[in-house]
Amino acid sequence: MVQTVSDLKELRHLRCSLAGPVGFVPTMGFLHAGHLALVQAARRDCQSVVVSIFVNPTQFGPQEDLSRYPRDLPRDLALLDEAGVDLVWLPTAEVMYPPGYQTWVTVDEVSQPLEGARRPGHFRGVATVVAKLFHAVQPDRAYFGQKDAQQAVIIRKMTEDLNMPVRVKVMPTIREKDGLAMSSRNRYLSSQERKEAVLLFASLKKAKQLIEAKETSASRIVRLMRAVIQKAPHARIDYVQVVDPDTLQPLTKINRRCLIVLAVRIGKTRLIDNLMVNRR
Repeated sequence: MVQTVSDLKELRHLRCSLAGPVGFVPTMGFLHAGHLALVQAARRDCQSVVVSIFVNPTQFGPQEDLSRYPRDLPRDLALLDEAGVDLVWLPTAEVMYPPGYQTWVTVDEVSQPLEGARRPGHFRGVATVVAKLFHAVQPDRAYFGQKDAQQAVIIRKMTEDLNMPVRVKVMPTIREKDGLAMSSRNRYLSSQERKEAVLLFASLKKAKQLIEAKETSASRIVRLMRAVIQKAPHARIDYVQVVDPDTLQPLTKINRRCLIVLAVRIGKTRLIDNLMVNRR
């Protein structure tokens, strides 16, 4: 079975024995094919691979699903062992946030729109925990998924601004055969809701088709995407936007590369997805 460690001093000792470059995949566990694709990318690029599993309490709001977040550590470790991971870092909340903890990392402008506007404090928790994980593991490269597009922008900005010696690699979203982006939260969907959830990716494909057909009006694209999503009886749209992929600010005219982003509740389950589109 893959080697695991929960003590910070022991982690630092073991880290010294790993051959470089070291690739790192931070996760909250309950692994799926999307996580394993990141591990595979790290395995291809690096001599050693470290994965962390930590359900970070500081990125959950008071009304969010921290207690419900799925966990299955034995299954996760078996998957990581099979994937050839060298070391799994399993910090506790007490290790990450000891009594009296009061230091936070904030990335201002790119944290404010989209998820940041709807989940106050979420990205402060994300940036802080990733910074702490980077300091603990000291990776050469770190791997994140494009599905969490805003998170990826924030982590890249943080590493750049704080001169962290970590190369952040953002890998393509892994999808089910019908296009639904893989997520640990998909398990909350009922069978009917799962059928309806495919309309999220259908709306993103509609946007891509429109842009490739020379549509330049972001408002028209958003309107047509919303019409696709609203065919799902259980869907409640949080946002659908066309934004600049670097600043995450909304675009009115599309004349360059853009990021199509959405957040939708299907029943009680909130799903996010996105698609990068290059204007031809």
